Amino acid sequence: MVIVNPVLLSLYRITGTFIHGLLVLAAPLLKLAAPDWEIASRLGQTSFKRQSVSEVIIWIHAASVGEIQAARALVHELRKHNSGFHFYVTTMTRQGRGVAEARLSSDVVCRIAPLDTPQAVAQRLRDVQPDVYICLETELWPMILSQLRQSGIPMLLLNGRLSERSWKRYRLIGKTMRYLLAGFAGIAVIGEQDAVRYRSLGAVSDRVKVCGNIKYDLPVKNPVTLRKNYRKILHLEQETVFICGSTRSGEEKLLLPVYDRLKSALQGRMLWIVAPRHLDRLVELRRLFKRFGLGFDLFSQCKKHGRKHDILLVDVMGELAELYAVGDYVFCGGSLVDQGGHNIMEPVRLNKPVYFGPFMKDFSDAVELVLSAGAGFQVQDGDELADRLIQHLNCPELYLQACKYAEQLAVQQQGAVACQADMVMELLAS
Repeated sequence: MVIVNPVLLSLYRITGTFIHGLLVLAAPLLKLAAPDWEIASRLGQTSFKRQSVSEVIIWIHAASVGEIQAARALVHELRKHNSGFHFYVTTMTRQGRGVAEARLSSDVVCRIAPLDTPQAVAQRLRDVQPDVYICLETELWPMILSQLRQSGIPMLLLNGRLSERSWKRYRLIGKTMRYLLAGFAGIAVIGEQDAVRYRSLGAVSDRVKVCGNIKYDLPVKNPVTLRKNYRKILHLEQETVFICGSTRSGEEKLLLPVYDRLKSALQGRMLWIVAPRHLDRLVELRRLFKRFGLGFDLFSQCKKHGRKHDILLVDVMGELAELYAVGDYVFCGGSLVDQGGHNIMEPVRLNKPVYFGPFMKDFSDAVELVLSAGAGFQVQDGDELADRLIQHLNCPELYLQACKYAEQLAVQQQGAVACQADMVMELLAS
């Protein structure tokens, strides 16, 4: 998708037509050689057909796995307004489509998106005939946006985000970006910086609205109440709690020196809570702690029989998201080892700043959100994590400021899905 001027859309169209023709000729071979690529769907063909002019069809394009969570929240919210809406969701990858089919309700149609060629896009539009097209995050394909515009089908860009790197690249094709962005009736972005960047690229200023991130607009219990309840369950008095959630294989060994340094700095008045991502690793962790001569309690037993040690191993599922509330310092695992990280917004939603390692490729959007808000701290290894924790122990005002930033960020995410669903309803009404 490299275009330097809207005039070159004609050349883009011609090139797309040529590529489409080649793929049509090669389709029989591709079906045999690469069935997973789903050539028919990419050429615009779909088994879905609009049945009636009275039904309302909302086409949501969720490029891949990362956007499916946002699509799920949006579909759920829109059905509160009208349970009769029909949803048509497209992804760019087969994996994304599989995740969409698994996570969305069975009555949501999930398909591979058409290639951005005139023929494939036209075929799909003839079949689906959507009442509105919703692009999640940033998937700006010139041909589909142009044909939607020419067909008079209203478009929204929701949950928009634009990193500094992408923004700089898009500035190189400024005229094209102005043309593409002008076609959107509304653009909902995650943060203020995203709004500034979209407007600088030519988005109509009063059509851009800051709504927060749909993915992180989830209901949560009162953090203060949760904290009190867990401190009572765990028989905590003056102890400081260091909680490591969603840890992966090999990570706890890297965290042991952090525990030692933190315990020394706190003169032993601490509790270390370890919640492995997968419970089948409990045997591995039991052996690890015993090898180092460390006593520990299991969370399930602690709730019944009390706590005897300063290490607690979480051996139940579904507890961690709320258990974060009891933590004074929260580390999110899967990030000191190369496992892609985990959802660092879970502790933030409980007004807790979060610490995490360098391996966060699966949650890069959350990393940008948290770091830009001052609500989290990324470290490169266990030594740096211990250094940061001890710094915050010695300078509690720095940590308390991060707590305030986490609370502000959590508040910003509330109402994100309702805000964006309202934009859809307003557009349909108009």
